[in-house]
Amino acid sequence: MDKNEIKAFIARRAAKEMHDGDVVNLGIGLPTLIPDYLPAGVSVILQSENGMIGMGKSPEEGKEDPFMINAGGGFITAVPGAATFDSATSFGIIRGGHVAVSVLGAMQVDEHGDIANWMIPGKLTPGMGGAMDLLVGARKVIVAMEHTQKGNPKILKKCNLPLTAKGRVNMIITEMGVMEVTPEGIVLTEINPEFTVEQVQAATEATLIVSKDLKPMNA
Repeated sequence: MDKNEIKAFIARRAAKEMHDGDVVNLGIGLPTLIPDYLPAGVSVILQSENGMIGMGKSPEEGKEDPFMINAGGGFITAVPGAATFDSATSFGIIRGGHVAVSVLGAMQVDEHGDIANWMIPGKLTPGMGGAMDLLVGARKVIVAMEHTQKGNPKILKKCNLPLTAKGRVNMIITEMGVMEVTPEGIVLTEINPEFTVEQVQAATEATLIVSKDLKPMNA
């Protein structure tokens, strides 16, 4: 798979974690692809921390509205009944525990559920954005990301970049598999049939616990 195919594969699998009626917040980058792959009959309420609830799918090329963007500056659409409001209200929704699922990208995740996704020391960064609030406020946190970065593991025993939050990640979805973060460690529950368990482990610094009910990853 090329890079775009990998991103689409991960987004399709992450979309299966959405349930009808969920209020969902999607981080910038790969997670914004998820609405295009929601299962038939599943309608979620997409929230953006810059002040909107009720986002729709990405607009068709040439039909973008410059006044309709998500928190990452990407073009969006609105579904009937959508509402816009100030960012203070938006963060009240997040901090109040009203977001069922948040799907974020990451630079690193570790076996304790810690996540680093906002800066690399020495590199210019615009700031943490809403990630810290989403990680603490959402009832379930899913990290959707590529398994490695330039061949280096992103799923570690312990993050070595500045943390965004500690112990908040519940699930990790990559092109290699689906993993759940538990008190015992990271459990590999689904595996992409293109890889072996040994290959997934070789690309992962943390020691994976292989579920006795391990099944093929269906994206």
